[in-house]
Amino acid sequence: MSGTDPRNPSKAGSPPPGRADFVGGRERREFISLMTARVRDAPLRKPFFAEGGTDLVTLCRDLKAHGRTGALVRDGERLGIFTTTDLRDALALGRPPETVAVREVAIFEPLSVSADDELFEALIVMLRHGFHRVIVREKGEITGVLTQLDLMAYVANHSQLIALEAAQADTIAELGAAARQIDGMIRLLSEDGVRVEIIAGLVGGLNRRIFERLWTLVAPETLRANSCLVVMGSEGRGEQIIKTDQDNALILRDGFAFDGLEAVTETFTAALIDFGYPPCPGGIMVNRPLWRQPVGGFRAALRDWTHGSAPEGPMNLAIFLDAAAVAGDAALLDELETYLRGLLAGSDAFFARFAAAIEQFGGGGGWWRRLPGLSGREAAEIDLKKLGIFPLVHGVRTLALQYGVTGLGTAERIAALSAAGRIDAPLARDLVDALHLLMGLKLGNNLRQLDAGRAPDNAVRLSELGTLDREALREALAIVRRFKDWLRSHYRLDAL
Repeated sequence: MSGTDPRNPSKAGSPPPGRADFVGGRERREFISLMTARVRDAPLRKPFFAEGGTDLVTLCRDLKAHGRTGALVRDGERLGIFTTTDLRDALALGRPPETVAVREVAIFEPLSVSADDELFEALIVMLRHGFHRVIVREKGEITGVLTQLDLMAYVANHSQLIALEAAQADTIAELGAAARQIDGMIRLLSEDGVRVEIIAGLVGGLNRRIFERLWTLVAPETLRANSCLVVMGSEGRGEQIIKTDQDNALILRDGFAFDGLEAVTETFTAALIDFGYPPCPGGIMVNRPLWRQPVGGFRAALRDWTHGSAPEGPMNLAIFLDAAAVAGDAALLDELETYLRGLLAGSDAFFARFAAAIEQFGGGGGWWRRLPGLSGREAAEIDLKKLGIFPLVHGVRTLALQYGVTGLGTAERIAALSAAGRIDAPLARDLVDALHLLMGLKLGNNLRQLDAGRAPDNAVRLSELGTLDREALREALAIVRRFKDWLRSHYRLDAL
């Protein structure tokens, strides 16, 4: 491909920034953020209190149970801090830890700052006194603990802040506040020129933490232990960036029954919608009976999607093939994947029928060849998913299924197919470049749609693309078309 950098398509049409400009711009942004932010804006760890007479073994057990690395120590009128560093010093006393009270090793009169203080001041306090954490107070009350690590993560890597807030969320409202920050992080990373596949990886990881934490908040432990929550489609592949829809399912252990399952799944789906994850137009969500079944029910569904005649079967199967476990017992998903592989063993006719979905949408020799010039059709729109992303992803997905490739990401599948000699290396390289180019154009388009108050979708207005972007889009679609021709020959689709 030429005319643009296929690994950074959001910057096509403008000169790529030099390394010094890139680093300098980021440092300026971080400095401004640090200078203007308040302590309350940073990720504050919720205070965890222990009494001064608590022995170290009991305290460490409590810290492990709550996922903490330190505690605030109350000892009469005194307030102190105990951390894992203090545990090291305590062990050096030479006494059994169960005989050492935390008051003997905690640091009393710790440093504190106000929630209204500038974040920069808090950093100076920690550096000046050699402390790695300070207590945060608001109107005299302790509201949290600010650590140097969390402060620097806030300045340098916003994704870590969101992950921390999600992990510490005790309510659906708190989790929603973390989830709603993701789009802002995406915009910042895109503006900084971060490659689209890296952004997708960060966003996918954050989304899964959000889903996992939400499931923990709404589903009782017995349900979580006897089920597997999965995400599917582009979310499962780690290729969805801007929130466009939900694709999730719940696999239940055979023989397990839970009274109130419908209410739990409705709460889960409604919360995700409130967080900004739109409902799936096709209803592929845990609040639908088809997508919350025991293993046996999913086995029957897989048989029907594979060998039945229902028109939606192949698409449901395609979505399920991209399933990734998020919470619960992942062995339930493994069991279904093993069953499906056995179901399809030696079924060459099935793979041909499955691959034929690449013909579902148009894109034959037509107007898209003339994209760079537009020829007076500036108002034209194209669907990036239908004409480019879907046939590429689905073709690769079919090959991965046929040849036993277990990876989920499209680029990962392409690499495995190429390594196994199933796809020529030049074609594999072009497919990855085309995929990332299309993802980047879709991301840029979605950000423009959000700026204009429109819901993000797959339709891009050609008038909003620069000349280099249009040229890159033309070449990406040409690669997809060549791949479709290769698939037609490979699976003999013309004979179907």
